[in-house]
Amino acid sequence: MPDTPETALLLVNLGTPSEPTPKAVRRYLGEFLGDPRVVPIPRLLWWPLLHGLILPLRGSRSAEKYAQVWLPEGSPLAVHTQRLAVAVQARLPQWRVAHAMRYGEPALADAFARMRDEGVRDVVVLPLYPQYSTTTTASVADRVREQADGLRLHFVDDYSADAGWIAAVAASIRDWRARHGAGEHLLFSFHGLPQRVADAGDPYPRRCEASVAAIAAALGLAAGDWTLSYQSRFGREAWLEPATDATLRKLAARGARRVDVVCPGFAVDCLETLEEVALGYARGFARLGGELRYIPCLNADAAHADALAALARRVRVRGDGA
Repeated sequence: MPDTPETALLLVNLGTPSEPTPKAVRRYLGEFLGDPRVVPIPRLLWWPLLHGLILPLRGSRSAEKYAQVWLPEGSPLAVHTQRLAVAVQARLPQWRVAHAMRYGEPALADAFARMRDEGVRDVVVLPLYPQYSTTTTASVADRVREQADGLRLHFVDDYSADAGWIAAVAASIRDWRARHGAGEHLLFSFHGLPQRVADAGDPYPRRCEASVAAIAAALGLAAGDWTLSYQSRFGREAWLEPATDATLRKLAARGARRVDVVCPGFAVDCLETLEEVALGYARGFARLGGELRYIPCLNADAAHADALAALARRVRVRGDGA
């Protein structure tokens, strides 16, 4: 990497607690659930409920879940995001490649301050959410515009149909099944979204559907070979259907005994993929007499790094603005 690169790529992920303790989890969730893009309830109503009931209850429960998947180096999301940034840096030697979190550390403000200090002028911001949503990608854009004064921004708001990324996901599934054998069915599980958000025009469900259709086509799968579902519900309101847990029950009722599951809405493995899917849903499916086999996220896979580096170059050349 040159001593004073003028162009930088900033990979932005959601965020994670600094340690698997109730205090750290409450601090992280307070920032996350305090974002109006995530929970659009008036602050006067939401704040007492969040800090008086939800955080005290969820802090301990979530800390226990994080502890089940915590790595020696730290949170899976933090570890894999850092490794991905290193892999992408190797493919962009003339750029400065960094990573930051929308919530928690490393903070976006600190990342931009370092870039200004290093003489960076142009920054490609790539949120690690392949499928655009107002609750995720748009929230990153909000904070970036607040923090990036003096820098020329280029923003990647969606790569759900990017050919390089589609090929990388398809190859990871193909390679995993070549090593372990193919299950009877392939389940694509995405993070859920309240139905009211989709009804208001959020394109996220359509982007998920487009991603899965392209990945399935790249794998040569027939329509009956795969299913798209949504996980990670929160609260009592209606969320996107079909739900992953309900889908697994239906597959078991139809006689499926070995199901493969992949989560292409997540760039790297994290609590939702490792604890919720690979552990939680797998236990539930086992109680129904089946075996749920988790196919890891792309993480720092070479094809993933290649795809993101190529995407960043194209966006920089086009001069897309934030």
